[in-house]
Amino acid sequence: MGVLITVLVVFAVAGLVLLALSLRNVQQYEKGVVFRFGRLLPDIRGPGLRVIRPIGDRMRKVSVQTEVLGIPPQGSITADNVTLTVDAVVYFRVIDPVKALVNVRDYPSAVSQIAQTSLRAVIGRADLDTLLSDRDHINAELKKVMDAPTEEPWGLRIERVEIKDIALPQSMMRSMSKQAEAERERRARVIAADGEFQASQRLSDAAATMADTPGALQLRLLQTVVDVSAEKNSTLVMPFPVEMLRFFEHQSRETDGESIHRNIPRPALPERPESPEHHELPELPELITAVQPTAPAFPLGGQGVGSHGERIGSRAAVARERRDNWPTHADSEASHADG
Repeated sequence: MGVLITVLVVFAVAGLVLLALSLRNVQQYEKGVVFRFGRLLPDIRGPGLRVIRPIGDRMRKVSVQTEVLGIPPQGSITADNVTLTVDAVVYFRVIDPVKALVNVRDYPSAVSQIAQTSLRAVIGRADLDTLLSDRDHINAELKKVMDAPTEEPWGLRIERVEIKDIALPQSMMRSMSKQAEAERERRARVIAADGEFQASQRLSDAAATMADTPGALQLRLLQTVVDVSAEKNSTLVMPFPVEMLRFFEHQSRETDGESIHRNIPRPALPERPESPEHHELPELPELITAVQPTAPAFPLGGQGVGSHGERIGSRAAVARERRDNWPTHADSEASHADG
C-alpha cells in the first residue's frame, strides 16, 4: 500500500512538471512564435495562456510595441560642402514576428545601422538651407529610405524618423548670424521705405486738399501752435513757409540781374535825312557852343593859361593845374551816369 501511494505521488509530480512546461503566458503586446524541433509552426499564438508540447516545442515571444532607437551623431558633408554633425531618433515596430525572428538577427541593431547609413546618404544629397528650414521633407525622405530594406524583408515598419540636432561649426554659425542680421536689416529698411512712401502719398493728398481750401492751412498752423504750447515750453517755434523764401530769392535774383545788365543811357544821334535837300548843317556858332573843351588848352610856346584864366609859367605849376582841374576817368563815368 505504501509503495502504491509513492508511485501515485511520483506520477502526480511528473504530471505537474509536464503541465508547467507546456503552459506559456503571452502578454497583450506580444506575439508567440512556436518552433517544434527547430521547425517553425505556422500558427502564431496570441495573448493569453497558451499550451505547447513540453518536449520538442519552444516558444519565442516578440513584442509588437513601438520601439525608440536613438541614432548616434553622424558627421557628414552636405551638397553645398558644409561639414556638420547630425543625430536623429527612429520609431519602429514589428508587424511580422516570423520575419523579424527568421530573416534577421538582432533586428534593433540592424535598424540602427540602416538608420546611420541612410542619415548620412540623405544629408549628402541636401544642402544646408534645406536641412535647417525644411525638416519635414528631410524626415519624410529618411523614412522612405529606411522603409525599403526593413519593411518587406524584415517585417519591421519605420513609423517615424526625426532629426534631433544639427551641430554646425563656429565659423558657419557666425556667418549665418551675420546673414540673418543683414536680412532683418533689409526688411526693416524696406518696411521703413514703404511707410515713408505711404506717408508721402497721404501728405500729398492733404496738401491738395489744403490748396483747395486756403483756410485749412491756417487752421492747421494754429493747431500746431496749440500742440507746441501744450508742452509749456519757453520757446515757441513758428513755421515759416518755404514758398515765401523762394519768392524773396527770386525777386533778389531779378534785381541783381537788372542792376548788372542795365543799359547805360547814351545821347541820341540825329536822324539821318531821307534826301540831301533836307540836310541842313547847323550854324557855326551853335556848333562851337555845343562842343566845349574838357581840358585846358596849353599853347606849344609861351606861358600856359589855367582853368580860371590865369597864366601859369613853370612846368610844376602846369602839372599842379593838370592834376587838380583836369577831369578823371571816374568823373567822366559819373557825368555819363548823370546824363
